[in-house]
Amino acid sequence: PEVINGRTHKATVVDLSPWVEYEFRVVASNSVGIGEPSRPSALLKTKAAVPVVAPTNISGGGGSRSELVITWEPVSEELQNGEGFGYTVMFRPLGSASWTKAAVASVESSKYVYRNESITPLSPFEVKVGVYNDEGEGTLSSISIIYSGEDEPQIAPVGVSALSVSAAEVEVSWQPLAWNRHTGRVLGYEVSLG
Repeated sequence: PEVINGRTHKATVVDLSPWVEYEFRVVASNSVGIGEPSRPSALLKTKAAVPVVAPTNISGGGGSRSELVITWEPVSEELQNGEGFGYTVMFRPLGSASWTKAAVASVESSKYVYRNESITPLSPFEVKVGVYNDEGEGTLSSISIIYSGEDEPQIAPVGVSALSVSAAEVEVSWQPLAWNRHTGRVLGYEVSLG
């Protein structure tokens, strides 16, 4: 802390965080050394301010058909800067001009799911997540690209063949499905007997 002239009886403390409780002590000093600190002042809470720290780790994806799932790392309490804290979620299809905006009023929230039957499976969206409180809207994150939910594969594997290996075994093979909007991420195949 800054040393204050002995004839001064008040000081302004700067660079404090908004909406945080502080207590203060005063210590007298001279050429011999530093004395005992005063008793602590009463707790004093600084005034609220617009939040300035945006959520991090914006990601998402997955979910069901016709869903856009957006997730983020919540902002810690000491950075919320006031009452009425929440998140602003903004998204638009990649290449679109207008943003859709939603408010998530829960402080603990770290996820937003947008459902709309017109969403094409595995469509890319530009997404940003911001913060607000009773003092106003704060900072937005940088843009992240998140894909809407997948649908079940619409294309069957081709080139299926079977080869008898023994009296009790048959080896079945097929051409793998390449990733595309109609197949999504193929996690596995099911072989059924016909």
